[in-house]
Amino acid sequence: MRVKLFVIPLLLLATAAMAQSPAKKHAASKSTAKAAQSPRSVHQSALVIDTHADTPGRFVDENFDPASDAGKGHWDLAKVKQGNLGAEFFSIWVDPERYKDHATRRALDMIDAVYEMQRQHPDQVMMAYSVKDIEAAHRQHKLAALLGVEGGHALEGDLRVLRDFYRLGVRYMTLTWANSNELGQSSGDVQLNDKGKPKDPGLTDLGREAVREMNRMGMMVDISHVSDRSFYHALVVSRAPVIASHSSARAVTNVPRNMTDDMLVALARNGGVAQVNFYCGFISDEYNARAKAYETEHADAVQRARELWQAPRTPANEAELARLQAARDLAVPRPPLSALIDHFDHMIKVAGVDHVGIGSDFDGVECLPEGIDGVQDLPKITEELMKRGYSADDMTKILGGNLLRVFAEVERVSGELQKETNPDQRPELAAGKK
Repeated sequence: MRVKLFVIPLLLLATAAMAQSPAKKHAASKSTAKAAQSPRSVHQSALVIDTHADTPGRFVDENFDPASDAGKGHWDLAKVKQGNLGAEFFSIWVDPERYKDHATRRALDMIDAVYEMQRQHPDQVMMAYSVKDIEAAHRQHKLAALLGVEGGHALEGDLRVLRDFYRLGVRYMTLTWANSNELGQSSGDVQLNDKGKPKDPGLTDLGREAVREMNRMGMMVDISHVSDRSFYHALVVSRAPVIASHSSARAVTNVPRNMTDDMLVALARNGGVAQVNFYCGFISDEYNARAKAYETEHADAVQRARELWQAPRTPANEAELARLQAARDLAVPRPPLSALIDHFDHMIKVAGVDHVGIGSDFDGVECLPEGIDGVQDLPKITEELMKRGYSADDMTKILGGNLLRVFAEVERVSGELQKETNPDQRPELAAGKK
């Protein structure tokens, strides 16, 4: 997700959270066998998976080589090694306004950029398309690079493009971004009716068909960014577990992009996994209140920052934007790391330790909590969660095991569906054709 500077406070005015019902609390499992392990050793021994980094935008627009220092960016290969990241799902996010008439072409450019990055660094990066590929890359001490399309508008309403994306290696698609599209309603633009209730039609018929086709191919269905009704529609239609590639908890931070407790319980029953988003605006109500106040008091500076964000990336524009950002950062400080850990803790207690993971949103947001400056700081997540009583076994699940489980089940369901639709893959039926 690419969060536009100063735009999040506007999104906070969208639909109110759905009514929540109490969910059963699932205590984190306790392990005595690995209790003596230090957080550092636990993190270094785990297969760590992040399901959302927007770095492909830098690959394309800045010709960024991750073998070099990312600077203020969140992701480069040296940082990957420091953070012991084993697999990254690179987000193929297309700005729906800037690329309105050629969203698919922009997506293809970004997909190509990830492949080119891997081609230039084959000793450190391996393209991956399956659970087996992720595990193989881990054995070779390489980063597994995977692709996820963020926002169904990249299909331009054509499911043939969805199939082409799969053939090119895309292994999840976020049904919507902050904008609604041909597939369904987004959480980012839900309007209220005259009674103050959200007008939320959920998924369209094409959206339901897309979910079924993703199940058939073996592409994970991602429900981050979708409206509440779209979320439940996706769960009803999908025969495989779904993921939330980068979403946090609405009970902790009340923004529409986050998941309610009822949604977390439903996701757990579906067998899916919610990957916690690190963005300041999704993890702290206090941060959002200060950001909204700043926007009101400094309207001209906010408007200028928006203009620069959309303007060509010249040195002068970048310098002015940096000055505006620095002034805002002083007035709106980053939330503490504990705010992020609170989301992990809450989501685990509601959904269970088998249904939570990491979806950082690195390089897609301008603000991360204190202590998290990039992928190199992922070990701090392990350290802080273990301070709260989570075991080594728990951390193995949270850091990547849960996502691997879901991905494997998506692959299994795909195999079953393909047998149902293709008799040639079912020996008992193929024999009867003779």
